[in-house]
Amino acid sequence: MSRRAVLWVAFVAVHVVVSVLGWVFPNEPMGDVYRVYEPWSSAYLNGGYATGWDGATGEVVRTWVGYVGLTETWVYPQLALLPMLAAWIFGWATTYTPAWAIMVTLVDAAAFAVLVGRGRSSGRTAAAWFWIAFLALTGPVALYRLDAVTVALGILGCLWLVGRPWLGATILAVATWIKVWPAALLAAGVLAVRRRLTVVAAAAAVSAVTLGVVVLAGGGARAFGFIGDQTGRGLQVESPVSTVYLWDVMLGGPSRVFYNTELLTFEVTGPFEAALVSAMTPVLAVAVFAVVLLGALKAWRGASFAALFPPLSLALVTVFIALNKVGSPQYMVWLIVPLVAGLVIDRRRWWPPAALALLIALATQIIYPLTYFDLLDAEPFPVVVITIRNALLVALTVWAVVLLARVRPRRLVRPRVPVSAG
Repeated sequence: MSRRAVLWVAFVAVHVVVSVLGWVFPNEPMGDVYRVYEPWSSAYLNGGYATGWDGATGEVVRTWVGYVGLTETWVYPQLALLPMLAAWIFGWATTYTPAWAIMVTLVDAAAFAVLVGRGRSSGRTAAAWFWIAFLALTGPVALYRLDAVTVALGILGCLWLVGRPWLGATILAVATWIKVWPAALLAAGVLAVRRRLTVVAAAAAVSAVTLGVVVLAGGGARAFGFIGDQTGRGLQVESPVSTVYLWDVMLGGPSRVFYNTELLTFEVTGPFEAALVSAMTPVLAVAVFAVVLLGALKAWRGASFAALFPPLSLALVTVFIALNKVGSPQYMVWLIVPLVAGLVIDRRRWWPPAALALLIALATQIIYPLTYFDLLDAEPFPVVVITIRNALLVALTVWAVVLLARVRPRRLVRPRVPVSAG
């Protein structure tokens, strides 16, 4: 069996197993799919009403949901609706949740085919194995979340940024309008790609078309509602900044974990929590700006794409996770894209941070879904695991920033000047 065939067997096996584990593991790891993706998207197909079964009566119930992103303020950018609607294509054969898994697997397969190619590149093979391993170690949350689609699109966009910058930037811009985080990849691309005006133009075109459609559909007032929704969120229990509050709860302090019924997330509260919530968004903005400034300096000094893009994109992504007050477990899959890019370019140099990311993935699955309710009760084992996971995430962030700082400009070859014999 060829190396490429082995990769594809592993790809299919991991996707099947992880998809099934979503039904087996505790704490509803696919809950977002049937609790929010399904009603949001079905409302677009049923005149603003979501349909579902009433468990008590056995009858179909219609509930007004409206049109998220248009008539209702939404937590996601408007193009997030596209993969949610795409899953219904397979709804004729099964229910929505398995249909979602099928849709994500096919999107992953498209990106995986481009990544693997003919199976002759050692760097691409290493990157493919890393992606497969990361999915297996992260578990169901790596498939049953919107982030899965943006990861596949992110890989495609990054692979095409140099050879086909218009296409690569277009895909990254679409991914950004599905979920905001691929903007980090776009920013890195603008700085690292020589044809940066092409990257900017493609992203601007996607944004203009998206906003134009939203405005024509009557959703202009809510076009950027997802920005205000994110900045107004509290400290989610899994975020790195919440770690100290979990220890305080575990040790009997005044902090506590509570359920935010509006956002459907578990958050922490305690001493100085309000001030910390207010400070985190500016701190994140300043850190991102500092990384972009450092990347711009390296680009101005002539650093090549191969040297600059992987550490810059990883630094931006890790900073966005490490300093984020949300910190959902699916955020960890964002690490896949910049590390895949690094492994494709230089697998030997990028295996150490990739191995560190695999440990982060494993710790994430232990936390969610396996011990999640124990974490909410601040039991020692999950609190220690999430502390280690968050410490590894911070270490990876520091590693990426240091590597970015060490990027050297492209060496200039000086012409030889003949020396006179005088």
